[in-house]
Amino acid sequence: MPFIRIGFVILLILCLLCRSNAKTNSYRCLWQGDPSSSIIIGWNQISGTNPRILLDTLAINDDISASTKIYEATSTNSYKRMKNCFVELTHLLPGKTYYFIIEDSDSRSRRMSFRTLPLNYDKLSIIAGGDSRNHRESRKNANRLVAKLRPDFVLFAGDMTGADNARSWKKWMEDWQLTIGKDGRLTPIVVARGNHERSNMVLSKLFNLKNENNFYSLNFGSDFLKVITLNSLISPNGKQGEWLEKELMDSDDFYWKIVQYHHPMRPHTYKKTEKYLQQKYWAPLFYNYEVDLAIECDAHVVKTTYPIRPSKETDSDEGFIRDDENGTVYIGEGCWGAPLRKNNDNKNWTRASGSFNQFKWIFLSQNKMEIRTIKTDNEHEVGRLYDENKFDFPSNLDIWKPETGSVVVIEKDNNDMGQKENLEKMIMADLPPISMDSNQKKQGWKLTVFFFLPLLLFMIFPFLPNFNQIKMFLIEKNLLEK
Repeated sequence: MPFIRIGFVILLILCLLCRSNAKTNSYRCLWQGDPSSSIIIGWNQISGTNPRILLDTLAINDDISASTKIYEATSTNSYKRMKNCFVELTHLLPGKTYYFIIEDSDSRSRRMSFRTLPLNYDKLSIIAGGDSRNHRESRKNANRLVAKLRPDFVLFAGDMTGADNARSWKKWMEDWQLTIGKDGRLTPIVVARGNHERSNMVLSKLFNLKNENNFYSLNFGSDFLKVITLNSLISPNGKQGEWLEKELMDSDDFYWKIVQYHHPMRPHTYKKTEKYLQQKYWAPLFYNYEVDLAIECDAHVVKTTYPIRPSKETDSDEGFIRDDENGTVYIGEGCWGAPLRKNNDNKNWTRASGSFNQFKWIFLSQNKMEIRTIKTDNEHEVGRLYDENKFDFPSNLDIWKPETGSVVVIEKDNNDMGQKENLEKMIMADLPPISMDSNQKKQGWKLTVFFFLPLLLFMIFPFLPNFNQIKMFLIEKNLLEK
């Protein structure tokens, strides 16, 4: 009998614990509107009904105060074996920390928080990267570093998973929880589609993107920063190209312009192909409308470039030439956990390249952008930052130090905004011919010999006469003695 009573007590305790534990997971937050007054909270609803968010500027506990606001889920979908719920919060106060709890008929989540951005920007901290795919330990290291560096937001340019199935997405969401601070702070993520997101629907369902084509923009302040997210997996021309030009045309008054997309125009590894159409339709717009920074992924190598512009001039290399006055800086190319490749395709405008797990850490102020490449493998040794010191450098942070320097700096004279001298409206109707180096030529010969030649022989073999048929033919024509 005592054992039965003990078993019953244990069962009762487990039931109470299960009820008190959250029946939600996979928390994420993102923007579709003004980052100073709105945010979208997303999660996976495991069980329970009538999910809602309890929101307050005071730390929420079990007692709901009179100032606590309640928001019902504004949209839900069943996708990748998750019930994705989203609440769009609007009319928030700028520069304010908000605390929230997700509550449903079964349970309450732990207390979490987010912070709206201010109306006037002195400085922003941004992490940028992509390609987290299938090496989970490397992915987790980078995610934990996000929590430690406490950026204002993350720009993530695609290829979250390798397989794009329900199992891999659940693991990705599980790992993304490591970006949440020890105090429950969520970091907003701005996502772009990669080739491993097999349709536009993936980001629309999992990150509540309103544009079904996955290209969109965000304004930070009335004129501080414009962030444009493009989709490398659809035509760079047509609707997307027209939208991009109009978006840039209407952004002339912004101090800074950043674009992100997945496929690099000129990858820094021979394993990836050139993206001629992106170069043709996007690069001239970046130059003409003074885009400061282009963030690329996909190649699984590390690169930073000098400021460059499209060019057919003699000193150009693969359709670009260095232009320190008016060019765009290109950075990337992935390495958040995907398999690394060799950086074996540098250009004469490459500032530095490498091959290691990393992301970019960007400080943005009124007149200067600083870009550092952060190695992520030693995450367990790195110290932790907080709101009051988020522009400091934590202990043991491994900042890449190539020969060209550890910081890429883009400076801007605010008095000259929009006053680019001798602006050449470059329309690259025909891209310059691309000269292949010896390695590329060898790869071309290998492809011909080992693929196309056997394929050709396989196709014509059924139509070839055998040796006896040839011999009889020659005998009949008296060309060969019997």
